[in-house]
Amino acid sequence: MLTGSCLCGAVAFEIEGPARPVTACHCGQCRKVSGHFWASTEVPRDRMRLTVETGLAWYRSSDFARRGFCSRCGATLFWEMDGDDRISVSGGALEAPTGLTLEKHIFTRWKGDYYEIGADGLPHLDEY
Repeated sequence: MLTGSCLCGAVAFEIEGPARPVTACHCGQCRKVSGHFWASTEVPRDRMRLTVETGLAWYRSSDFARRGFCSRCGATLFWEMDGDDRISVSGGALEAPTGLTLEKHIFTRWKGDYYEIGADGLPHLDEY
């Protein structure tokens, strides 16, 4: 089981079963919402349970998805596509040890101009 929370603890959650390896998204929305790029895992929605949700708020970031964040500390926690049974969860919100590894970089065409994607040997995809 994986557990996680926001910085202040007003949102906490548990994930049962395995989670997908972490993906680093460099798209403009993820960079703006996270302050750099956003690294997340993904799980079936029915395997994630909120244990504390007093601070949880949702922001409709596009016409097809929304982002979950803590309204108290501002931590970006979730990304959820409309009609999908999966939810993306911030890798940084998970308590260690996670057993997860970074798998790939996506939307690298839109990465910030102030950094280079390292020589980590992982796939770098212009799109997804």
